[in-house]
Amino acid sequence: MIHIIQKQSGEAFTIKKGQYLKVIDPTGEQVSDMVLFNANDKRETISSGKSLDFEETLLLTKGNKLWSNRSNVMASIIEDTNGRNDFLLAPCSPETFEIMYKHEGYHPSCFENLYTHLAKYDIGPDDIPTAFNIFMNVQFAPDGRIQVCPPTSKSGDYVIFKAEMDLIVGLTACSAEDSNNGSFKPIHFEVLNQFS
Repeated sequence: MIHIIQKQSGEAFTIKKGQYLKVIDPTGEQVSDMVLFNANDKRETISSGKSLDFEETLLLTKGNKLWSNRSNVMASIIEDTNGRNDFLLAPCSPETFEIMYKHEGYHPSCFENLYTHLAKYDIGPDDIPTAFNIFMNVQFAPDGRIQVCPPTSKSGDYVIFKAEMDLIVGLTACSAEDSNNGSFKPIHFEVLNQFS
């Protein structure tokens, strides 16, 4: 069953160890922020630092694993038809739009969409870690400067994750203009019991 996350919104749900999560970009050039929590102990969360350290790469894709703050594997990336994801940048927040975009007034954000949907699992704003930004295209200059470029994902591109423990998942259709080439689109996802 395909679930639809409408543009600039989010969802939270659980998956069991051994199940598969397929995150789909149905129209192309749309980022999805994903955070993971151990369903049996929410203090264990996805860790950008541990994952980049143990996988020895900034660009996590098929064959890589997502690690927790306790150095346990939370999920494995089984398939990735696009191959470009980011694990450096934090979920966009109200402050992102104030500081970086000089936006005045309310603007939807991944941070808000994550914590509001995860609240049913008693997960609050201060519990949200750096997200794994599916389909996000962050480029790095030799001097270390980073630039957010349009996603390279095309319509129908997807990433499949295998849960290596029982997980609480927060997932968004990203709300930041620069991350999505200036427009906002939905994200689809499926929870699968088998992968073939």
